Amino acid sequence: MKRLIERFTPGLVALLLLGLPGVGSANDVPEQVLAAQRARTEAIARAVASAISVFSADGNGGGSGVVISPDGYALSNFHVTSPVGQYMQCSMSDGKLYDAVIVGLDPTGDVALIKLCGRDDFPVAVMADSNDVRPGDWCFAVGNPFLLATDFQPTVTYGIVSGVHRYQFPAGTILEYADCIQTDASINPGNSGGPLFNAAGELIGINGRGSFEKRGRVNVGLGYAISINQIKNFMGHLRSGRIVDHATLGATVSADQDGRIVVSNILESSDAYRRGLRYGDDVIRFGGRQIGSVNGFKNVLGIYPRGWRVPLTILRDGKEHDLLVRLSGVHAREKLIELVQKQAAQDRKQPKPNAPGEDPEKGPKKQPSEPGQEPEGEPDPPNSPHSSKTPLIPAEIAKLIEEKTGYANFYFNQQNLERVWNGCRSDGDFRNVTGTWTLKGQAADAAAVVFQLGAVESVATVPAGRSTVVAGTDFSEQLGPAGSGGLLAALHIWRKVLIEGPHKIGDAYYLGTQPLRGREGLYDVVVVTYDVVELHLSFEPGSGRLVAVEMFPEVGKDPCETYFDDYRDVNGLRLPHRAVVWHGDVMFAEIEFAEFDLAPAKEET
Repeated sequence: MKRLIERFTPGLVALLLLGLPGVGSANDVPEQVLAAQRARTEAIARAVASAISVFSADGNGGGSGVVISPDGYALSNFHVTSPVGQYMQCSMSDGKLYDAVIVGLDPTGDVALIKLCGRDDFPVAVMADSNDVRPGDWCFAVGNPFLLATDFQPTVTYGIVSGVHRYQFPAGTILEYADCIQTDASINPGNSGGPLFNAAGELIGINGRGSFEKRGRVNVGLGYAISINQIKNFMGHLRSGRIVDHATLGATVSADQDGRIVVSNILESSDAYRRGLRYGDDVIRFGGRQIGSVNGFKNVLGIYPRGWRVPLTILRDGKEHDLLVRLSGVHAREKLIELVQKQAAQDRKQPKPNAPGEDPEKGPKKQPSEPGQEPEGEPDPPNSPHSSKTPLIPAEIAKLIEEKTGYANFYFNQQNLERVWNGCRSDGDFRNVTGTWTLKGQAADAAAVVFQLGAVESVATVPAGRSTVVAGTDFSEQLGPAGSGGLLAALHIWRKVLIEGPHKIGDAYYLGTQPLRGREGLYDVVVVTYDVVELHLSFEPGSGRLVAVEMFPEVGKDPCETYFDDYRDVNGLRLPHRAVVWHGDVMFAEIEFAEFDLAPAKEET
């Protein structure tokens, strides 16, 4: 009952203050109702302060967005920014226009991360937990419908959440809306990319799609917002400056005649297959959520980035099995770039304001011009965000843009790579210990282990025998000790990374954030290609400590996973005294290191 009262109080306030029969003057309104009204208007005021209106520099597109960090990072839609380009201008309710640049793109999920410039104390939206959102909750949208916010003051529309966990099919485009929030708050073209807030003024989603009347672009009470929890999952990837991809299980599901959700097809090359998923398995839970329909499965799948590992529970022969599955990508990298370019070209042809908002079953339609649009041929005011004269990008803003294939903005990727590596340097400067490293310890069964890691050759002596790796030969074929999946090769490259840095030993980039096996939270991940193998280096947020190394010998093969713990001082350098090694579903070893000998260059053997 309390929950219902909280949901409907704002509506009761509105009715009471409209002067309906039986309601006297404002002095007769109960204080509880007036307090609720004040809370609502204050929440809206706070929320409006964080909203932005997005305008292309040449006036040929735009939409809405919302600031999420004091230093100017803001969210919008991919379909809003794709015709705009890497540079745009954004207004806020403070009456100012700010330069902004693209940071990262999630084209499938229709999300763009941009960065506003000019201050480090932007008002920000507070993110809620969108899993707490329920049908009937009051909500409001803030934005720039039909690009009307030429006075820099956004529009506010109020309504309720009319549905949650809605799945919207791609509708002939790259965009796929999964697990989204449905609302009857008016969302029209130009609202795209703008925030959807709960009654407390907390951010629950990014508005992006609507079901419009057959012959127009007018809201009919069905708007859809990308859940903020989905965006939280992608935030690290978006900050990487990359064009990021969504995930696929490598398997499809369908409902059988008894209503069970079963695996209907599976790729034998997928990690799901390697983890034990098979045709006909009954999918019970995915990502911790109970699965009761095919759309429910797609909803969960749609909130994860490529490469994340997600728990999956299946039922087989009456017994539940828990799997930890690494998700692959929906698109090949080259195909994703091609689709993004194609979508951007299509969006640039659309009339402003840009929005995909067609009915899911319908294709794009020619649209009428929007109210408030300047007549063709009439010049815009010189300082209007609709100015047809494309300004030159200011020099200080141009420094924040760096193009590279596969990236939305390579500049931000390199900034994050440096940030992560500088954080790791807090454990010491290894550049003076370029000689052979000797690590001695014992496995869980008390058996002695010794690793000798050199610049050219490394040797491991473990209970399973002796193994060697040599630089300059194919590392994907040097996977000793037997059963580890390449532990010695991983440690050989680990030493080299600590000495030289990831960006000096091969192609290196910042991936974003991902969960780790058996650990809470998300970790910064740097990907390094050395020889023919790929390493994923995971760093602990805050401390910057390197806590995991995953070495992938080749696509479609399980990596060697090494997790580091118990860091202690060794002659001014902090090194892990415990390592747990996994290969696939098997723990290869738990190693306690007791002795480290890190030789300088002159002692190299």
